[in-house]
Amino acid sequence: MKNRISTWAIVSLLTTLSSVPAQAAEDAALLKDLTSVIALLGLPCGQVVSARRLKDDDHVATCRDGNRYRVFINAEGKVVAQKQ
Repeated sequence: MKNRISTWAIVSLLTTLSSVPAQAAEDAALLKDLTSVIALLGLPCGQVVSARRLKDDDHVATCRDGNRYRVFINAEGKVVAQKQ
């Protein structure tokens, strides 16, 4: 049940992220949301320092530790973070 709640929280965050205009990609709220999503998926990051919007529900996040992740919703509707 906890996993289902976490998945819905992540989907909700990404839905919010998709409504952010491309010009605001460096917005502190977006960076904080991406940091939270990556942490909830259990991936090393620390803090997202920059992000680039590729399309709706699809972002590339760069972490302070140098890791880069593509964060998106896959065809099954699950949030995924792929290391770049």
